[in-house]
Amino acid sequence: MSDGPTAVTPDADDVPTTTDGCVVWHRRNLRTTDHGALSYAGEEYDTVLPLFVFDPQFYGNDGLACDARLLLLHESVESLRRLYEAVGGTLSYAHGDPLSVLSALAAAGWDIVATADPTARYGRQRDDRAAAHCDVRFVDSDGLVRDQAWPRAGWSDRVEAWFESSPHSWDPADVSFASLPGTVSVADIERTYDVHAAKTTVPPGGRAAGARRLRQFVADIEQYPGNISAPTDARTGTSGLSPHLRFGSLSVREVYRYVMDNAPPCTGREMFVSRLYWNKHYHQKLEDWSGWTTTAVNPAMRGCRAESHDPELVTAWKRGTTGFPMVDASMRCLVETGWLNFRMRAMCASVFADLFQQPWQIGADFYHYHLIDADPAINYTQWQSQAGTVGTNLMRIYNPIKQVRDNDPDGTFVSTYVPELAPLPAEYLPRPEKTPLHVQEACGVEIGTDYPYPVVEYEAARQRAIERYERLEPAARQALQEPAVARRASLSSQSRPPDGSDDTSTVTEAGPQQRGLDAYTETDKE
Repeated sequence: MSDGPTAVTPDADDVPTTTDGCVVWHRRNLRTTDHGALSYAGEEYDTVLPLFVFDPQFYGNDGLACDARLLLLHESVESLRRLYEAVGGTLSYAHGDPLSVLSALAAAGWDIVATADPTARYGRQRDDRAAAHCDVRFVDSDGLVRDQAWPRAGWSDRVEAWFESSPHSWDPADVSFASLPGTVSVADIERTYDVHAAKTTVPPGGRAAGARRLRQFVADIEQYPGNISAPTDARTGTSGLSPHLRFGSLSVREVYRYVMDNAPPCTGREMFVSRLYWNKHYHQKLEDWSGWTTTAVNPAMRGCRAESHDPELVTAWKRGTTGFPMVDASMRCLVETGWLNFRMRAMCASVFADLFQQPWQIGADFYHYHLIDADPAINYTQWQSQAGTVGTNLMRIYNPIKQVRDNDPDGTFVSTYVPELAPLPAEYLPRPEKTPLHVQEACGVEIGTDYPYPVVEYEAARQRAIERYERLEPAARQALQEPAVARRASLSSQSRPPDGSDDTSTVTEAGPQQRGLDAYTETDKE
């Protein structure tokens, strides 16, 4: 790290005092439209001080975020600053422990508001501390149910009503703006933590980029259903909106309303809107229980793979050197670009948890670090679902050999990210280890030297996984009789998660006809 700003509490002498002012503390909803906390502040206060705090907890060697995601965050924050400047205000930046920053503002007479956002681990503790010590008001504005046992029946109707309701609004002419003097800059933060672009083909962040991508996607939405499974097609044929939803440059409701108003009635529109419902559902799950990111939902599944933890298998999976070309291409794509389509995410999770029998949280944390759209509410709930730690539908084992045949038959994706296999004819890419020696010699590819043999034998590994699940299933089903466990494990009453979403931040609620992550179990066994 280079010289830059230190994480310090704002000097009390520099904090403006107020008797009727409100700080709008932005965290992930980085926009000025359809923003519940900003709308509340605009209605209730004469003076508004918009604020973003660069929190050291999310930077450095211990942070669970790759530089590409941090840069997207910074672009989104700068976009928000420009939005405020367009209406005569500005966005103040601070660097340090949010509680210290907010305490200094509260001591100067400022009330503080923020949107209530589902979060876990550090984020939930941070928000609890902010509420307790700084009297931060968290505005409930996202359509989720809080502080009560939300009913499964009717939940989808509640979310639909929220989608159809008017977005939150405010009038900049009704307020005066305040700011913190001498605040830190984004450039300072990037120098301090040596944040630099290391991934390729990362899309731009911010509201303008998100709105532009939304318009492009809706113009081609009729092609959407055919583009969700194969990773090469999904790269350009799906929405690409997940980073913008993750950082809140666009609200889920804004996207819903634009799609419904501008997309022609078609299967593509129906499928995409269903994913917006699922987005809300996964956030509801994290709002209900923060343990999704750390603890197996089903007590019978806790620690079930601890004894089979193999660091060498984990490393092969992370590096894309497993000997399964579709897995290796997917993992290298994830690390190189920060992106991977939903079906490949599910496949790689299945291989990690089912075939390799490795602890799910290691894989989930790796995804969360590298994905530019990583959302804890979605990443961790889907990992637990795929890894079987929920205790339902355990036999959801993806066949990575079949995935090559089904979703990369000409070898374009594999050859791009596993170039050492590019000289092989596409017919041998599902199982390079079966390539005849004379073909290897003619192509200049030696399996075992240029590319590894599979680190496990698929059929044997699959059988071991089935046997383990059969041993665990009775206890898992018994645990599901406990109301608290059953509630966490359940999905909405109307549907199951759809397979083939374009990205995990837009996986949303489908109708009963949609299929879940485990719906391909039978075909993928072949």
